[in-house]
Amino acid sequence: MDRLKQRADFVAASAGPRVASPAFVVQTRSRNDNGPVRVGFTVTKKVGTATERNRVRRRLRELVKRLDVISMRPHHDYVLVGRRAALDRGFETMFNDLRSALSRLEQQTPKSGNPPKSEKTI
Repeated sequence: MDRLKQRADFVAASAGPRVASPAFVVQTRSRNDNGPVRVGFTVTKKVGTATERNRVRRRLRELVKRLDVISMRPHHDYVLVGRRAALDRGFETMFNDLRSALSRLEQQTPKSGNPPKSEKTI
């Protein structure tokens, strides 16, 4: 599992499907390459001071480390956007939230590389 570091990758993931939980938002996008799963973390200044933002970011990184890679789809980028609730929320609860969010994203995104066609009525 690799890390996202380029702003363009974060912006691309923000345009894809997302699932919110009290402590974070998970955004994803499918890539058309054979690369590994990539994960990025971001916490805005609205969350708090630099110390609090770093604490949230560390907690999110630890969640992903403990998660089995099977839960994440290959050739996808994931961005976890931290929220202030991540400071006080129990770690086990956040872990369950992340697993739940990934399963909901799995249901939202199509299995094939082609997005579903929308039918137009004229």
